[in-house]
Amino acid sequence: MIHRRFARPLRRVAIIVSGAIVGAVVITVALTACSSDNGAGVIDTVGSIDFVNPLAIPPLAESTVNAAGERVFDLAAQEGTSEFVPGVSTATWGYNGSYLGPTLVAGRGENVRINVSNNLQEATSVHWHGMNLPAKMDGGPHQMVEPGAQWSPNFTIDQPAATLWYHPHPAGTTEHQVEMGLAGLFLIQDDEEAALNLPRSYGVDDIPVVVQDRRFDAKGQFISNVRGYIGPIGDELLVNGTLAPYFDVTSEVVRLRLVNGSSARVYDFGFSDGRSFDLIGTDGGLLTAAAPLDGIRLSPGERAEILVKVIPGETVQLQSTPPNLGTSARAATRNAGDDTLDVLELRAADTLGSIGAVSTTLANIEPLQKADASVDRSFTLNGYTINNRLMDMTRIDETVEAGATEVWTVDNAMPLPHNFHVHAVQFQVLRVGTKSPPPELSGWKDTIYLEPGVRYELIMQFAEYTDPDFPYMFHCHMLAHEDAGMMGQFVVVEPGEQAGTPPTAQDASVPKVNQAVGSGPRVISPVHGH
Repeated sequence: MIHRRFARPLRRVAIIVSGAIVGAVVITVALTACSSDNGAGVIDTVGSIDFVNPLAIPPLAESTVNAAGERVFDLAAQEGTSEFVPGVSTATWGYNGSYLGPTLVAGRGENVRINVSNNLQEATSVHWHGMNLPAKMDGGPHQMVEPGAQWSPNFTIDQPAATLWYHPHPAGTTEHQVEMGLAGLFLIQDDEEAALNLPRSYGVDDIPVVVQDRRFDAKGQFISNVRGYIGPIGDELLVNGTLAPYFDVTSEVVRLRLVNGSSARVYDFGFSDGRSFDLIGTDGGLLTAAAPLDGIRLSPGERAEILVKVIPGETVQLQSTPPNLGTSARAATRNAGDDTLDVLELRAADTLGSIGAVSTTLANIEPLQKADASVDRSFTLNGYTINNRLMDMTRIDETVEAGATEVWTVDNAMPLPHNFHVHAVQFQVLRVGTKSPPPELSGWKDTIYLEPGVRYELIMQFAEYTDPDFPYMFHCHMLAHEDAGMMGQFVVVEPGEQAGTPPTAQDASVPKVNQAVGSGPRVISPVHGH
């Protein structure tokens, strides 16, 4: 463990020795849960963290507009070092820096181009999580960028204002690359959101909060040897790459864009004094109206936008309390389900600014109708398989027609945690078991936690981008599960068209630097009003 200069030792309220997870699990794939579960025990950091580091705010990515009218960003995946503890150097990776990456911002209707350079010593990819875009631009495991190469996906932003993010997606090594630090935010703006009275001064009252758990060895290096079935379980939290962070609040209402950037851990975010907050958005954008909550569960890959009110001079902590994993008590303990964590301290100034009455009526979400669905599909997650299949990059699992509305029924057949992410589409939740979805599942989603034994009925409409050969992915977003093969592929085709053949890894990879983007750019501020 790192010697903490600013955090008191973590309080361990329970230690569980290694052993088999309780509960019968009928699967054909061998589970590594039993052999890799090293007994993280219960972690409780409440009251043990001295918040002495100002929260880092990821910089806004610079962009230009080229002669073709495309907004152009440059991202370079690179190695570096970071000092999470002063004087202790940790080997990390980042985009355009040593850890995480800049925040990309673009408006609905804009054409964007992102020049992705790989300065690492291994192949990588960059997936635009939550984005509606052509399959060849999606950045999945078929779009590998070799060391020294550059990939320049280009696409049109064609979806509502939302908090999206980007991260690697290589087959078999996604967990490793994300754990090293490769991730960043991609914010979409539109006129409808801009017309609302909401906090939107980036880094002032509109704050990105990328939460990741990590574990350090005695020399300050990342380690992931303490694992549950879900994957690596860290005993330290990094927020935007900051250990033990605080944020100085200067306004009465602050907007927090919560991102679960962890590989495995599920959080239940709330505040230390139990105050309520307003949920205004989920993965794919704003809700129809603000929903008052006192906690929100986020599994890996999920996002939430919340508004919290503060009063002058007060201090309050954002925390994560034990999330309801829907498992047995012992399985919860072994998979970070009993942990209570201090995340971020908010420190309100003695005098606070105000933007006036905050909008409570937000977006117009047209409900998708089950009667309009032309196809029903079922997906069962079991072991590390979906529908008893491990990932095969040469196989198309599902063929979807462009413009079709479909119902996907998803079941977690295990007594252990999973979640489910679908690329290139935002879905609505029709049913959670026998119930209507709660407020936090009432908006657009691309990732959802799957409680064991609960059936989730999702409805989605696929966009116009077709390619019979190049697939999108659906998978568990617990990265160890994804890497182990808990992933499938689908293509979107024209009506009546058949699925083709996916490209081989060699054909799909980017082996050399592409041509440079056209000259004559002009710098444009990416955030309205700044």
